[in-house]
Amino acid sequence: MMKETLEKIREEALKQIQESDALERLNEIRVAYLGKKGELTSVLKSMKDVAPEERPKVGQMVNDARAAIEEKLEEAKTALAAKMREEQLKREVIDVTLPAKKMNVGHSHPNSIALEEVERIFVGMGYEVVEGPEVEYDRYNFERLNIPKNHPARDEQDTFYINDTILLRSQTSPVQVRTMETRELPIRMIAPGRVFRSDEVDATHSPSFHQIEGLVIDKNITFADLKGTLAEFARELFGPETKVKFRPHHFPFTEPSAEVDVSCFKCGGKGCRFCKGSGWIEILGCGMVHPHVLEMSGIDPNEYSGFAFGVGLERIALLKYEIDDMRLLYENDTRFLKQF
Repeated sequence: MMKETLEKIREEALKQIQESDALERLNEIRVAYLGKKGELTSVLKSMKDVAPEERPKVGQMVNDARAAIEEKLEEAKTALAAKMREEQLKREVIDVTLPAKKMNVGHSHPNSIALEEVERIFVGMGYEVVEGPEVEYDRYNFERLNIPKNHPARDEQDTFYINDTILLRSQTSPVQVRTMETRELPIRMIAPGRVFRSDEVDATHSPSFHQIEGLVIDKNITFADLKGTLAEFARELFGPETKVKFRPHHFPFTEPSAEVDVSCFKCGGKGCRFCKGSGWIEILGCGMVHPHVLEMSGIDPNEYSGFAFGVGLERIALLKYEIDDMRLLYENDTRFLKQF
């Protein structure tokens, strides 16, 4: 059924692209099929209805459909631009002493490019993409994640409180809690989204940024599964030679917990300016879901186990594109954005 739906979406998209006679129409097709509320995105959001063993296959089919549509869009865009230019040359007498008129066509923001890449990797592994509210209850943002009232993360210097029980989420972990509460097991999901913390703006901090958190809950999940998943993620994102290193750490909602470094993709781990001579770059935090967190969501920790991880989207974008100041992502300077 899912295969037939994807085939239908693909055929309709390719047909509409073929019949398009304007660049604006191509952009409308891109939004309708590949956009945040597009046809393919809707299929991704319905991955929960697909049998777990079928999800990698369906994820790959979605990726293939997206690639085919994007390729056809680029071909049509190039051909249409050339055709329009040819018609313009026939129609107009050009004064070569005048400055040329430039057609500016928009494109994806570096954050969006990085997010699509991460989603592609995890959907290919059979994960579903889940979203949740940005205005959240205190109990989901903190208490259900094993963060008690006296924890430093609850200090008002770190979190934007609306009142005693409602706040702007400081992480996308509440989406994981909501998913554990409402979905049938097993769970394989990532939760991308905007988060808010009371930070001063500088080259590496912002009061509003984005996180991508992942969660897997199933029987017999071990730390080895977590290591294998993140190693594969790192290789897909930064290159096949990338290695990962796990360092013990503490997070209230995972036990044991770790921070993950990847070998520097600039110098291959030899040490350079990019990795500050260490050969390693820190990218995310992770760990095995704390038994108490499972219990609070109604899951028996004696029967089920799981792992979770969280990565900053901006950090991925900064590393992948070698950007040295996070503020550049938000200043809307076309001199910077047109490089992508």
